[in-house]
Amino acid sequence: MKPIVLYYAKCSTCQKALKWLEEKGVEYEGRPIKEENPTAAELKTWYEKSGLPLKRFFNTSGLLYKEMALKDKLPDMSEEEQIALLAADGMLVKRPLLVSDQTVCPGFKESEWEKAITE
Repeated sequence: MKPIVLYYAKCSTCQKALKWLEEKGVEYEGRPIKEENPTAAELKTWYEKSGLPLKRFFNTSGLLYKEMALKDKLPDMSEEEQIALLAADGMLVKRPLLVSDQTVCPGFKESEWEKAITE
């Protein structure tokens, strides 16, 4: 299966990540995160697969995150509530988001992505 990359076209980090994949010759399925928001079921699966804390899936530097004061609200929310919130708006999801057969990488860190595409 080709890895899936959820991205936001205006995001410079997303552009950098997609360029990096292309330079590596990696075929991937691109998915615009704002137009094709991940579902709660997808997010739950990816979160469990990643082994990362759920907070890593939030775009903590995004305007929406700040407007909603999520920094203060998330600790009191259940996992289900947090996943439902992420599924409600793609702009809350950390991007780019790489989903491969073995792992899930929220955000672009070359070393993590390198490992994800070579496993």
